[in-house]
Amino acid sequence: MNQVLKEKIIVAAKEIGIDKIGFTTAEPFDHLKESIEEQHAKGHSTGFEHPVLEERLYPEKIFHKPKSIISIALAYPSRLRNPLPQERENRRGLFARASWGIDYHTILRERMNRLIEFIKQEASTANFKPMVDTGELIDVAAAQRAGLGFIGKNGLLITKEYGSFVYLGEIITDIEFEPDEPVPNGCGDCERCITACPPSALLGDGRLNGKRCLSYQTQTKGYMPEEFRRQITHVIYGCDICQLVCPYNQGIDSHIHPEMEPNPESVQPLLKPLLTISNKDFKQQFGHMAGAWRGKKPLQRNAIIALANFRDQTALPQLIEVMERDTRPMIRGTAAWAIAQIQRYYNEALIDCVADQLSKETDEETIGEMQKALLALKEKRHPRRMNDD
Repeated sequence: MNQVLKEKIIVAAKEIGIDKIGFTTAEPFDHLKESIEEQHAKGHSTGFEHPVLEERLYPEKIFHKPKSIISIALAYPSRLRNPLPQERENRRGLFARASWGIDYHTILRERMNRLIEFIKQEASTANFKPMVDTGELIDVAAAQRAGLGFIGKNGLLITKEYGSFVYLGEIITDIEFEPDEPVPNGCGDCERCITACPPSALLGDGRLNGKRCLSYQTQTKGYMPEEFRRQITHVIYGCDICQLVCPYNQGIDSHIHPEMEPNPESVQPLLKPLLTISNKDFKQQFGHMAGAWRGKKPLQRNAIIALANFRDQTALPQLIEVMERDTRPMIRGTAAWAIAQIQRYYNEALIDCVADQLSKETDEETIGEMQKALLALKEKRHPRRMNDD
């Protein structure tokens, strides 16, 4: 075993800016196979996972003669130091915390590459395969086995020092290290995350129905199912509910890495300007963030939904413009839905406006959305009748 090298790596990791590091064997994660297959069979997978199950479970499938896995964690902030206020006529959305600052994939890769360069100076013939999030291995499984923390009932890795507000990455290598001890589960009887999850996505054993997770729903590109629209409130990317209620996260707010410091104008963007933002301006404002990976369309859809959830009357003129002029059917249909949500009373002109747009639509889903919006507008009570009650 390379105990001396391991100790050197631990020291170097701290100097590089890695908050936690752990070592485990490259043994298979085959104990997870049945669980993952069951999740897939039930339709709980999102499609964002690595597609080849064997490669997720068996390090030898993706690396020649692996001996160890080095797992790392970087802590990120949980609170804005200078949050922007919500103003009635200038409502703001919110990005979940994992998208604050520079895209964490970039930060983790940079840290891991620096760590690999250090190890190569000590072991020049060694080989490495780093991965973050979109790699083959399951980050939380590797981190748990490497002793960084335990997997909570919300499916996230929970560390003693930083709670679950950590980014994870791992490096497979052909160097053999003494493995660290896994951390025993610390959830006990607590089910706060399960109870707090609005769509009941958490299954109670660390697994979740990924397609019901609000974070997943904010990242899809088509229409968001109606049952989730109210539940996202004003969050236009991701979801932090199961983290915010976790007892291990109370009082945790790690401002360690300057690259992770959020720009309030980016993570709390004004919603109305987002509806018609150009590709150039979108890239300039959001391009550095992890939450921009799916492009502007899902975020614009979510911004429309957030304005509806705010019942923002001031957004109606712009939503009408989007419904009539946007080239994307899903955006037009979501705008029509939002108009019907926001408009309080019966309005003949608005009904005619939506009906006129409906007559031009050819996309089946969009026709359905606009028909429902039109029906909802027609069912609004007339203000005079309200006064007569």
